[in-house]
Amino acid sequence: MMRLAGKCALITGAARGIGLAFAQAYVREGANVAIADINFDAAKRVARDLGPAAHAVALDVTRQDSIDQAVNEVIDTLGQIDILINNAALFTAAPIVEITRQDYDRVFDVNVSGTLFTLQAVARHMIARGQGGKIINLASQAGRRGEALVGVYCATKAATISLTQSAGLDLIQHGINVNAIAPGVVDGEHWDGVDAFFAKYEGKAPGQKKKEVGDSVPFGRMGRAEDLVGMAVFLASEEANYVVAQTYNVDGGQWMS
Repeated sequence: MMRLAGKCALITGAARGIGLAFAQAYVREGANVAIADINFDAAKRVARDLGPAAHAVALDVTRQDSIDQAVNEVIDTLGQIDILINNAALFTAAPIVEITRQDYDRVFDVNVSGTLFTLQAVARHMIARGQGGKIINLASQAGRRGEALVGVYCATKAATISLTQSAGLDLIQHGINVNAIAPGVVDGEHWDGVDAFFAKYEGKAPGQKKKEVGDSVPFGRMGRAEDLVGMAVFLASEEANYVVAQTYNVDGGQWMS
């Protein structure tokens, strides 16, 4: 049985990594999926690969006009939005005394403002439609605690957890469930950039931090995007109708809450 049959989903940052894994899973579960990404060419390639159930949408979550246009385009194309996954995000790292206002603004603009105002635009549609919906935000174990070199990113993910709670409590009156997933360390091409930050600030050889982080996971390895798929499908399904304003750790045992 396909748990998302007949549903229409919008996934931001869906052209690669975790967002792509979610899109693949949702198509397998019977959903029509809008592959939204700032890299529209990559989104179109993904949509072609996934077949007729997938549709590419250009989206820059830092621009309100782009959010509004993308949401309207998805509604025009798919007829509705039943599920939103706020996955688009940036990572940054620096010692506290080296954080720049420009980098702070850039990362908060994507990770927090982008999440809020995409959520808002989709929630307005869901409320007007009157049939509820599911909204899933991507938090992180970094939102559960601070890290010496990752102050800005940790703060954005803590904000995502808090926003999930507030939006969840507000929107459930309309039948809209807002929840979040907090991954741990997830392997993928983005980790080359993360590893480079630590190589720079901790004097580590390339790849050393990644190995150390993977070895520290109680499960025995870094996560993979596919490890998050089960939670993403569950939270989008009717099985999660009574789940409200929660953030679920999917991290191989790195954080317990």
